[in-house]
Amino acid sequence: MPRLAEPFALKNLSLSNRIVMPPMCQYSVADKDGKPNDWHLVHYVSRAVGGTGLIIVEMTDVEPDGRISDYDLGFWSDDHIPAFARIVSEVHRYGSKIGIQIAHAGRKALDAAVPVAPSAIPFAADAKMPRALQTAEVRDMVGRFREAARRAVAAGVDTIELHGAHGYLIHQFHSPGMNRRDDEYGKDLALFGCEIIREVKSVLPDGMPLLMRVSAIEYMEGGYDLDHSLAVFERYKEAGVDLFHVSTGGEGGPAGPRKPGNYPGYQVPFARAVKEKLNVPVIAVGLLDEPQLAEATVANGDADLVAVGRGMLRDPYWATHALRALGGKPQLPKQYERGY
Repeated sequence: MPRLAEPFALKNLSLSNRIVMPPMCQYSVADKDGKPNDWHLVHYVSRAVGGTGLIIVEMTDVEPDGRISDYDLGFWSDDHIPAFARIVSEVHRYGSKIGIQIAHAGRKALDAAVPVAPSAIPFAADAKMPRALQTAEVRDMVGRFREAARRAVAAGVDTIELHGAHGYLIHQFHSPGMNRRDDEYGKDLALFGCEIIREVKSVLPDGMPLLMRVSAIEYMEGGYDLDHSLAVFERYKEAGVDLFHVSTGGEGGPAGPRKPGNYPGYQVPFARAVKEKLNVPVIAVGLLDEPQLAEATVANGDADLVAVGRGMLRDPYWATHALRALGGKPQLPKQYERGY
C-alpha cells in the first residue's frame, strides 16, 4: 500500500489518507456577503468524491475589510453558518474530513478603503497605505478570530486552520519587517498569534486539533530566516498549535536572494525542518503534483501529509488517480466503479 494511502490520526481527527486539499481562494462570492454558494459546494464536494483525505476551505475572513477581495468568504456573522454547514455535511457524505482556514488579510486587503496592519507599511510600492491598529483594536481582533472559529465549529468542521503565512495579518505581526510597533505587540512579535491560538482553542471541542499555515522564511530583502520562524513557531506550539502547514514567502515586496526556485518539492526541506525542530506533524506543500514525489515526501519522513493545490484545481480526482498510479486501491464511489 502506498504511504499516501495510509490513514492518519491527530487527536480526534482521523483521515483516510495523507492527501490534503489546501486552501485556495476562489474569489467567487456572488453578493459580496461572504457566504459560500453553489460554486463552493460543487468545488469542495467534488474533491471529496475524488478521494481527498482532508479538505481545507479557502481563506475565510473574520471581518468584511479583512478579505483580500470583496468576493472572498467570511465568517463574521452567525448568518454565515448554514451555508458552510451545507458544504461540511456534503463533504462528510463522501468520506472526507474538512476544515476551514480562518484569517485576516491585514495590509493585503485589496478592496478595503483603508487596510489595517501592525504598522503603516504597504506591501508593495503601488499598494494602499494601511492604518496601524491601535492596541485596543488588536485585542478586539483577537476576539474576532475566536468568534469566527466558534461559528466554524457550529458549522460542523473537523478542524480549523489559522492563516499565519503569506503576508496576512498574523504573519505581519510576527515579522520584524512588517511590525514596527512600540506596544506589547511590537515588543513580543509572537504575542498576537499566541493570543489568537489560545482564544480559538477555548472554543474548540475537546480533541479537535488546531492547524496553522506558516511561512518558514520570507523572500523580501532583509526578511526573516528559519531561525526566527522556528522560534516563533515554538511559541505557537506552546500556545496550542497541533500541526503546522509549512509554506514560504508571500509577504509582498520585491523578492531577495533567499527565494528558492519554483521547482517540484522546493518547499519540502522547510517542512522537514519544522517537523524535526518542533517534533510536530506537518503538511508539506510546493508543486507536489506528481504522485511519486508526493509519495516520496511522506515515505522519506519529510512530512506527515502532502497538500496538492494546483493539481487539484486541474483534477478534482487527483487523490484517486494518484493512489492508483502508485499501485493502491482507493475507495471509489459505486457510481464510478465501472469507469475503473
